[in-house]
Amino acid sequence: MALTVRDAKALDATEVAGVHIRAWQVAYRGIFPDAFLDGLRVEERASRYVFGSTAADAPETILAVEDDAVCGFAAVGPSRDADAPDAGELRALYIDPSHWARGVGGLLLGHGYARLRARGFAEAILWLLVGNERAERFYRADGWEPDGSHRQEDVWGVDANVIRFRRSLR
Repeated sequence: MALTVRDAKALDATEVAGVHIRAWQVAYRGIFPDAFLDGLRVEERASRYVFGSTAADAPETILAVEDDAVCGFAAVGPSRDADAPDAGELRALYIDPSHWARGVGGLLLGHGYARLRARGFAEAILWLLVGNERAERFYRADGWEPDGSHRQEDVWGVDANVIRFRRSLR
């Protein structure tokens, strides 16, 4: 059972969507409405992914794969925030709940940081859903700290409160 990391390809969209949805259904239970979480569909989510774009502002999506099955993914790219133009951004990090607490998140973070440093970024930001205490503990243990920014945003059609975290990539 070797865990490897590789770039996402178009053919991975369905597996990535499955990981994404399963992670949401466990991590966001009690934060988002149950009916919303229970109604998430792999086919709908998979249709939104675009992997492999070469546009300068496009994210790079990397996968953790075990025995040819996607068990987690991360997406990194330039910050989308006007007040953080020189930062990279961790746009997504989701691990299949069956692989939580097995080092997959840390492995993906390390590869994501390397990608951001290669693009010239010295620091990174991420937006975290308020109430996602497990993720907050994970990120804080890795050196992320809130930077004081917060906002309301539409997350797949649900109004959500998010806070921004920041971390040095040095």
